[in-house]
Amino acid sequence: MRHRPSEDDIRTIYRASVDDLFDFVVRRCRGDLELAEDITQETWLRAVDDWDRNGLPERPAAWLARVASRLLSNHRRHEDVERISNDDPDTVADETDRAERRDRRSIVQRALDKLPAAQARLLERFHFERRPVAEIAASAGLSERAVEGRLRRARARLRGLLGNELPRNDQ
Repeated sequence: MRHRPSEDDIRTIYRASVDDLFDFVVRRCRGDLELAEDITQETWLRAVDDWDRNGLPERPAAWLARVASRLLSNHRRHEDVERISNDDPDTVADETDRAERRDRRSIVQRALDKLPAAQARLLERFHFERRPVAEIAASAGLSERAVEGRLRRARARLRGLLGNELPRNDQ
């Protein structure tokens, strides 16, 4: 059974592992030190929260590496997802770009409005609010895998609703 760590336990584990964790993350961030610092910090915030609730894992360093890997994976997924900008249309230099962005937002919003409320909210939390899967799962009382499955189904349904409405950027 996992025991709840004391503050001294946390400090000891932190001192013993933070440099190795940071090095691990830096290598996977391709040298992006700012991102590595953010991922390392977020990993430790999650560790303290989780360990306080669920007790100390058998192998804290492995737990930290796994969480850091997932956070980085979520970060990269967010980079790869085409986002519909919420930029103020007045900041876009070209009038055509402004009109296209307004049209695109309008088309997507109408499609989101046709989705079941739970699917629309899930897509909004993940893509627009940039919430990590783990956070969504925790707040919904679901596993991360369940949230990922629901995201896939919601995206597929949204794509079906959008059909050929949105112009492709691969020209």
